[in-house]
Amino acid sequence: MASTTAGEGLLQIALPPGTPEHTQVAVRRLIDVTATLARRCAQLQEALESRIVIEQAKGVLAERYRLEPDRAFEVLRRGARSSRLPLHELAARVVSSGQTPREVVAQLDGAAQRPRSTRKAGSR
Repeated sequence: MASTTAGEGLLQIALPPGTPEHTQVAVRRLIDVTATLARRCAQLQEALESRIVIEQAKGVLAERYRLEPDRAFEVLRRGARSSRLPLHELAARVVSSGQTPREVVAQLDGAAQRPRSTRKAGSR
């Protein structure tokens, strides 16, 4: 076998001519495991990045509306579900804007206080 390609292009191994079949099989299995681990690592990294922006959005909503963090998450989650948006996308909009997205405001249902003013540091 001149070349073994597996793992979705992750790795290409050229085995020397005459490599025993059981060694070729072992190499293919290692390549497959490596590809699986790389995909899993990428998924975990994406989940971590999503979680970070969700935590930031919880903090923003808690500050703007004087909510407990659990309540801020519930408002965010319900806003995402009712609008059929991924939670991390709505969270990113909360974090990136000085105005709360309408999907979130609609979930506040008057239970929260008015938002605090968003003054820049050092201004009065």
